Amino acid sequence: RFYSLQLGAETRELACLGFTDISTDDVTEAAARIRQLDCVITVDTMTAHLAGALAAPTWVLLQQDCDWRWMSGRGDSPWYATARLFRQRRQRDWLAVIADLAAALRAC
Repeated sequence: RFYSLQLGAETRELACLGFTDISTDDVTEAAARIRQLDCVITVDTMTAHLAGALAAPTWVLLQQDCDWRWMSGRGDSPWYATARLFRQRRQRDWLAVIADLAAALRAC
């Protein structure tokens, strides 16, 4: 099952993708919801940092020129021991990132 933590996402679009909306604007409640998930898959947002700080399994999709905190050339993060990083190899090429993510999901 897939859940969306994305605040403001279109509920109808999420339903078409098979996602259940569990978003909230309350950080404490978001943290509680993250703790109930097997894994958080996200881009570089507050959700990535909150899930990482909670030591929840977190997979972060990063653009090629991502924020310096994610460093470069790594699949992990020194800041969050449970984070796994999926990086663009070329600017704007999300297809390869999604393919890597899909392969990792199939391997679970």
